[in-house]
Amino acid sequence: MDRWTEYELFVKTSELGSLSKAAEALSLSNAAASRHLAALEDRLGVRLIERSTRRLFVTEVGKAFYKSAKAALTTMQSATDAVTASKDHPVGVLRITGSLSLCLRLIFPLIPQFKLLNPDVRLEIVAENRYYDIIDDNIDIAIRTRESEPDTGLIVRKLTETKRVLAATPEYLQRHGTPNHPRELADHQLLLYSYANDPYKMIFQRGEEFVTTFPQPAFEANDGYLIRAAALQNLGILAQPTYVIQEDLQSGRLVQILSDWALPGLAVNLVYTSRQHLPAKTRAFIDFLVKAFQ
Repeated sequence: MDRWTEYELFVKTSELGSLSKAAEALSLSNAAASRHLAALEDRLGVRLIERSTRRLFVTEVGKAFYKSAKAALTTMQSATDAVTASKDHPVGVLRITGSLSLCLRLIFPLIPQFKLLNPDVRLEIVAENRYYDIIDDNIDIAIRTRESEPDTGLIVRKLTETKRVLAATPEYLQRHGTPNHPRELADHQLLLYSYANDPYKMIFQRGEEFVTTFPQPAFEANDGYLIRAAALQNLGILAQPTYVIQEDLQSGRLVQILSDWALPGLAVNLVYTSRQHLPAKTRAFIDFLVKAFQ
């Protein structure tokens, strides 16, 4: 800090032609200003300013140093202004990560409106079904359905909750029959999402009754859309969040089964590094999503 003060004092003195006026501009006492200037000259080993009780002028080497010091201070001021602007105004690249199905169904439809409100933010969406390390992979916001984060320093904010349902095509059910109880799933082809919290265990609830099954998959994949595609090819019964198959249920391509039984819901969470000193771009996107999902 002292060195930057020395540079500022030297530049200001050169421009104002007065050490006392420079001191006043920087809110320094005359004595402190003299000490800073002397310390700068001692460290450089040259005389930058000749001064007496009646006059002051910048030496030749001082004039050369002034140009470099002025440029450095200008660069630092520009950098500071840019950081301050990014704190107050949404600007820059915002890296978001989430599963492919979640990004496509829940996030991507909202992007045009966000861009309309925040034209200076450039979005980079990393659609992956694996969980990125937020800090190491330079992620601003992760959108996840897992219940907790291994890094307790991360902020986890619930965005919404979605149901998981079982469904199959009418053709599959006509061919294999429609199960009326969770235990009957053992006689069916199950299509499972391998990245679920516990993909080989299903807990069903109907009122006060609980039934736990341990399905053996006929097909499994690490992406919800692959599971959906397998179901639409009449390969079996899937268990997926409603946002993945909502249009298929509405159109009749898939038929929900065991609708009187409920699987545990999935919380959709926003995960980010800190509540303090959030860049404006990050805060803007969080606030936008929260409002959109209300």
